[in-house]
Amino acid sequence: MGRKPKADDPVYSRIEQYRTRAGLSRQELADAVGVHYQTVGYLERGEYAPSLALALRLAELLAVPVEQLFSLTPFPTTQED
Repeated sequence: MGRKPKADDPVYSRIEQYRTRAGLSRQELADAVGVHYQTVGYLERGEYAPSLALALRLAELLAVPVEQLFSLTPFPTTQED
């Protein structure tokens, strides 16, 4: 069995990939989900773990399942979506 997850484990994100694919700036995405644009940057860099509500709003806005945006393990670098 693997290591037990901890509350302070990093949350890996693909927000930047999906945001740019959607043609949105950080500010536009932030405005659409009700956060400061710097929060989007923190999320994209993995410096901040989103609340469940924010993760769901981001997934809905970007039209992808939440597990395609966030993971507790690093995303494969060669995965095609």
